Amino acid sequence: MHDASDHDAADSRALKGRRGLQRVRNATRYSIDGLREAWSNEDAFRQELALAALMIPLALWLPVALVEKILLIGVVLLVLIVELLNTAIEAAVDRDSLEINALGKRAKDYGSAAVMIALLLAGGTWTAILLARFVF
Repeated sequence: MHDASDHDAADSRALKGRRGLQRVRNATRYSIDGLREAWSNEDAFRQELALAALMIPLALWLPVALVEKILLIGVVLLVLIVELLNTAIEAAVDRDSLEINALGKRAKDYGSAAVMIALLLAGGTWTAILLARFVF
């Protein structure tokens, strides 16, 4: 006899798809779906992506060393990654309940703090590299 958890586990495994190339296709499709959803539903993600669209080409154009270009681009991408993870936390918490719950609030606050730290790291990295290269 199977209980509900056995049924749910079988269903979630079926969603993972097949192995090999089909698994890569499915993962790519899920990733694109996630980016579309974030673009459609998250103002912060759209704002950060717009900044990334400006800052990444600027990083490539700036006359700085390759490792500095990688750092400038990497911290911008890190902000997007952390924002997506924060959005996932918010969606998971809201799925269970839209009521304000102490643990749910804590999870959302942790995600928000992670975004803030990523933004500070990005701003600090850009400031340090630009000041070192063009001011001092």
